[in-house]
Parts: sequence; C-alpha cells; structure tokens
Amino acid sequence: MEIELQNALKFINKGGTVLYPTDTIWGIGCDATNAKAVKKIYAIKNRTESKSMIILLADFEQLHHYVDQVPSIAADLIKSIDKPLTIIYCGAKNLAKNLIAADGTIAIRIVKHDFCRALIQSLGKPLVSTSANLSYAPSPQFFANIQDHIKNKVDYIVKLEQSLRIVNSASTIIKLEKSGKYTIIRE
Repeated sequence: MEIELQNALKFINKGGTVLYPTDTIWGIGCDATNAKAVKKIYAIKNRTESKSMIILLADFEQLHHYVDQVPSIAADLIKSIDKPLTIIYCGAKNLAKNLIAADGTIAIRIVKHDFCRALIQSLGKPLVSTSANLSYAPSPQFFANIQDHIKNKVDYIVKLEQSLRIVNSASTIIKLEKSGKYTIIRE
C-alpha cells in the first residue's frame, strides 16, 4: 500500500488526477483545493461544472477547515448511519471554487477506507471523489467495468483492489442546514 500511496501522491501533488478504490465505488480524484485539477475531472467525465462533486476527508476534525459552521448533529449522523454517508454542508470554504455548488454548499464524506484515509492524511488536503464513469453512464461496480476512456484519461491508476468483486453501493446523501435540519437526498 505504501508504494501506491506515494505514487498517487506524486501525481496529485503535481495537479494530476487518479483513479482509486474508495469505501463505496471506484473514484476519480484530485486535490480538492486545485481548480485546474478539478477542471480536468470535469473534462474526463464530460460533466458540466454546475454539477458539483463529493470530497473526502480523513476525519471529522478536518470539517471545520472546509465548512463555515458544522452543525452539532453532523457527528451524530455520521456515527449513527452504518453505510458510507455523504453530507451536503452550507458555507464551503478553502476549496477550489469550481468544486463548490452555486448555492455555496459542498458534499463531504468522512472516509472509512484505509487507503483513502492514508492518502488524504499524507496529502494534507481533501480529495475529490466522483464515480469513475462518464456523466451519462452508470457507475461501474468493479474496476473491470470502468470504461477505457476513463482509464486512459486519468494520470494514474492505483494498483490496489482491482480484482475485487465486492459490490459496494454509493453513499447515503443527506443535506444538512446550518440549523441542524436535514433532508435525505439518497438512501
């Protein structure tokens, strides 16, 4: 894992994109504070920049650096929901502007995947995580299902978990208001 971690970091630190396993499905990622790298991902996916993407953090404490106000209920939601949970927060900050939704929100997941957590901790910044598919195509369940177009466009493909056939689902998504009120977007 250490070699793959260093290889991925080398590309991400140069503004590159990586294809990597996550606690949900395979993702395309980059430094979430680098607008040029984020733009590359939009181009790879043939996705409009008006449709924001998820970012991953290694731990709850990092949230305060990327969100103006973290409602107290956020920690309870993260602890109480067993499957991976993405929360849409108001007041995004310290991220690439082309990653933040027009209404100032950002979708964030505290990752539980060992490689992802180590990558984010080593990078010292959040990581973009968007499904490894073109915008109009279904999300691939396994590495083998990822289209060649995606594999050929990213700067680096992490050589871990490529042969696994575990079906992981996308995360639950909740939109959380500053008041603590929340709405379930996807279960």
